[in-house]
Amino acid sequence: MVTFASRCSVCGVRRVASQYLMRDLSRDINIEDYDYELPEDRIAQYPVMVRDNSQLLLYNKGNISRDKFKNITKYLPAESLLVFNNTKVIRARLIFKKDTGANIEVFCLEPFKTADYQKSFSSIAPVEWKCMIGNLKKWKNGILTSGFQYRGREYILSAERLNPETGGAWRIRFRWEPDNITFGVVIENIGHIPLPPYVKREDEEQDYLRYQTVYSKINGSVAAPTAGLHFTEDVLDRISNNGIKSADVTLHVGAGTFQPVKTKDISKHEMHSEYYIVTKKTVELLLQHQDKIIAVGTTSVRTLESLYWLGVKIKNNPDSDKNGLFTGQWEPYEPEKEVTLTESLGILLDLMGEKRAGYLEASTKIMIIPGYKFRVISGMITNFHQPKSTLLLLISAWVGRDWQNIYNYALGNGFRFLSYGDCSLLVR
Repeated sequence: MVTFASRCSVCGVRRVASQYLMRDLSRDINIEDYDYELPEDRIAQYPVMVRDNSQLLLYNKGNISRDKFKNITKYLPAESLLVFNNTKVIRARLIFKKDTGANIEVFCLEPFKTADYQKSFSSIAPVEWKCMIGNLKKWKNGILTSGFQYRGREYILSAERLNPETGGAWRIRFRWEPDNITFGVVIENIGHIPLPPYVKREDEEQDYLRYQTVYSKINGSVAAPTAGLHFTEDVLDRISNNGIKSADVTLHVGAGTFQPVKTKDISKHEMHSEYYIVTKKTVELLLQHQDKIIAVGTTSVRTLESLYWLGVKIKNNPDSDKNGLFTGQWEPYEPEKEVTLTESLGILLDLMGEKRAGYLEASTKIMIIPGYKFRVISGMITNFHQPKSTLLLLISAWVGRDWQNIYNYALGNGFRFLSYGDCSLLVR
């Protein structure tokens, strides 16, 4: 294996360049091996009428069976900890009509300064966001405007295109008149729910409720953490009554979650960075429930595994948090001195103590692929994912080649796929 030393732009320490290590790890991974035939009629276009009436596939040590999601409590390991992503989907699709009649869609991805979610939503002053633009060729210049009503009063929202960003996004400045309401109120009244592109219909009234978990709290996502869509208050009560604990993380899901892997060499696929928050209470619960942690959704998986690597980074370089906490796409595959989960989480608790903070903020680009060694989770609850996607690679990293048996079982037994589809509990 050919390697060379370089200086990391994040933490400033010498390490072997990850792209060469990734070539070694990924050389036997062909994205074509993670393809399968998904008929259009198996992609759920609507949710089931009752959330917990969806189907549940059960995988445990290679054995596969099925039940209704409402019975999931029977299959959760005793005294385990469920970790939920409490992010809330925002009405991120803003539609503007030009004088020519052309529709321009401005899709809000994240605040221009990533950590400014709550500041942006609570602002009555102009805000700037990174956005994707639909029908860009029709918006050559000028400012777009669109009107809406709020509490019987007329408002005008304007969008000004500033400059291009990476990944095809644009920096957009939003203003509104009168400016006596917050940006959060603005998009709540003018925006549309950002249904994923494989849902071939416009958003409807029910989507404002159903493309949202019952425990969502923190505004910021442009896609739902869909494994959580199956939970009802009744299911949550039964889980609690059975002695199973719950903890929250907040990872704001980006539009990159829909991007398939388009290159055979997966080391060339670039993940989008996603912002997350984890509280001191959650870290303490993770310490108390090691070997019994069940992640609800792949977003929770990525958050929890990223947490471990934050502790590793700080252990190896105590000054690594000075420019913000961050987990790079391939950092988990670099030759760092590993630590136990107990030590890693303890390091994060010490950091919060030093900063006198009840939570930590970070971002992650972590890509979990076959060969990855999981450090935190003992199982996961997840929907069924697109062919040749990073999420399918994550599932394969957890269950190995059994992912094919799982998906063949689901296809052969009438399971519904993708965001509004059915669910699985994968324990090994």
